[in-house]
Amino acid sequence: MRLSRKIALVTSVGAVATAAAVLPMATSNAAAACAPAWSASAVYVKDNVASQNGHNYTAKWWTQNESPATNSSQWAVWIDNGVCGGTTPTTPPTTPPTGPTTPPPATGTKMAAAPYLYPGWGNPPAPATVVQATGIKAFTLAFVLASNGCNPAWDGSSGLTGGAHASTIAAIRAAGADVVPSIGGWSGNKLGPNCSTPEALAGAYQKVIDTFGLKAIDIDIENTDEFENYVVADRIVDALKIVKQRNPNVKTILTFGTTTTGPNAHGIRLIQQAKAKGANIDVFTQMPFDFSGGADMYASTVGATEGLKNVLKSTFGWTDAQAYSRIGISGMNGLSDQQEVTSVDTWTRIRDYAKSKGLARFAFWAVNRDRGCAGGGVVSDCSGIAQTDWAFTRVSAGF
Repeated sequence: MRLSRKIALVTSVGAVATAAAVLPMATSNAAAACAPAWSASAVYVKDNVASQNGHNYTAKWWTQNESPATNSSQWAVWIDNGVCGGTTPTTPPTTPPTGPTTPPPATGTKMAAAPYLYPGWGNPPAPATVVQATGIKAFTLAFVLASNGCNPAWDGSSGLTGGAHASTIAAIRAAGADVVPSIGGWSGNKLGPNCSTPEALAGAYQKVIDTFGLKAIDIDIENTDEFENYVVADRIVDALKIVKQRNPNVKTILTFGTTTTGPNAHGIRLIQQAKAKGANIDVFTQMPFDFSGGADMYASTVGATEGLKNVLKSTFGWTDAQAYSRIGISGMNGLSDQQEVTSVDTWTRIRDYAKSKGLARFAFWAVNRDRGCAGGGVVSDCSGIAQTDWAFTRVSAGF
């Protein structure tokens, strides 16, 4: 998020693809005959087999253009089944008559709405109070940063356990909801630049996942140190690929800024790199605010989302429905940093649009601000407009 996230973090820290055949499952016979030869253009899914350089390999999950010979280590996509021999079947694999060229993985399904909650900022409310008043089922918890190099820590200083964030997670779960930690943000000392390799960065992400038994992580990639630094941006994508390989059931989310017509050049490149590297990102979430969107935040949000949908279609070869199912919206309730106004009514219309298109994720910045203070400006503990407490969270719960 933009200025509000700047303020929050300064406060806490300073104080189109080629059509590909989906190969049916084949199994080596008792004589270990070689499976059909691996093809760089083919799509393989879990338990598909292929041969390369005299070895048979089995795919652990969805893959394309990842050579079995060089991707069969412990955390890689292929299992090396050993030497094979004999004659490769002459009948080519059957291509299904219908179906997407690059199907979304099974984990790319709709998530519960999860507005941001920041325990270190803005008079944070008790999670149970919000859950009971609104029926919300999840929160995105801000922010995991870096401490002493490549070590994940809430706000970059308090470790992962024993502080306000950990107790907030416990309270959220006790109230019957769940949590998605957000890693990164606009400012602060972030893991992306501080972890020198994708493996080290993936290890930092893994520590967060293991500490809290997570079902999803949100990587909020912003500003010149991550979003516009392509070395770091690629490191993040590579790390998320490793995370997905190690944790197939953990959803990976990339959150980034947008224009009123979709991703800017940095966002387009990020998406293209996710495709090129086979990172298997579950959800691409845009933040449709702080783009001088003017008076009509509904139209601007829809324009940004439709633009992202078109980029995903052209990059991955997906249908409209497939692209929508991999998109998230993360708005800003009330006044944005640029004085754009998203009213409760407008947010309701945005929610209804998101539902109608089958979007995957729905969030806003932040529950701390989900209280009324007309004329209050952009502050940490209210929205800057007249509203009832938790109105935006209540609307979001209907996603």
